[in-house]
Amino acid sequence: MQDLYRRYGKGLTWAFIGLTFFWLAVLVILPDFTLFESSFRPYLPISEVGGPKDTYSINNYLRIFGGEVAMNIFGLDVMISPRVKVFLYTIWYSGMVTFVTFLIAYPLSYYLAKVVSPKSLPTLFLLLFVPLWVSEVLRSFAWWIILAFKGPLNGVLMALGVIEKEIRWIDGYSPVIVGLVYTYVLFMLFPLYNAMQSLDSNQIEAADDLGAPWWRIHWRVILPHAKPGIASGAVMVFMLSAGSLLVPAVLGSTTSGWFTQTIQGIMLEEQDWNSGAAFAFMLLIVCTLVVSLAMWIFRVKLSDIAK
Repeated sequence: MQDLYRRYGKGLTWAFIGLTFFWLAVLVILPDFTLFESSFRPYLPISEVGGPKDTYSINNYLRIFGGEVAMNIFGLDVMISPRVKVFLYTIWYSGMVTFVTFLIAYPLSYYLAKVVSPKSLPTLFLLLFVPLWVSEVLRSFAWWIILAFKGPLNGVLMALGVIEKEIRWIDGYSPVIVGLVYTYVLFMLFPLYNAMQSLDSNQIEAADDLGAPWWRIHWRVILPHAKPGIASGAVMVFMLSAGSLLVPAVLGSTTSGWFTQTIQGIMLEEQDWNSGAAFAFMLLIVCTLVVSLAMWIFRVKLSDIAK
């Protein structure tokens, strides 16, 4: 607080505090609290709202268990609710997207932080930022065109003789994973870059002088130092992937439902905002538990992520 006073003065400091409070209280906490309260109330006609049927219960949350379909879990066929199936697939594939973005972002962030010359950094960062200048809608439809049955990917592969006939790429969850990785990889890259940039290069040189192979240098020196960046990037990519709606809607197929599409259908098509709110909070709670579990496994605290 004192640093803000010294830097911006009393007026601007209180303006920043007031705007932050307004954003958190009015635009975040209040709407979420309203949805949370309505998630325990039944969907009723306006004339019956506040009447004897308007009572609190967990029925909206239990709607996720309606019906049964077969699902293969670790080689076992299990009968499970269709909505629970979509929910589990969303969590699983969001974790997969997070892992793939880490595999892509780690070597690139190391190259940017420790290999490339400082003069080339602005140009490389500009090239990385260029895709963000295009809206997510256009980027998703661009991937849909590339992966289409008669699209350029099949055309190039057939011209090179790699495949003999067209492949239906937009099937299952593979195109959704591709789209999400492309959309959110920078959210993993920049926290990793910031973490690696703060690592003293003398530690890497010392490990190399002592005869450590490159993989051991990364495992024992760079990765432990980059854990806060990994955790921060993983939290953002996982939460954004699980909550994504546009990419699964554009690149998904009839066999690749995303839980956010289920929530959208309940809210907009069925007009049942109460059940939709319940499903949204279930997704939020489970995602928070998954992220907390990952932080506990990797022994990373919120204070480390905030650095």
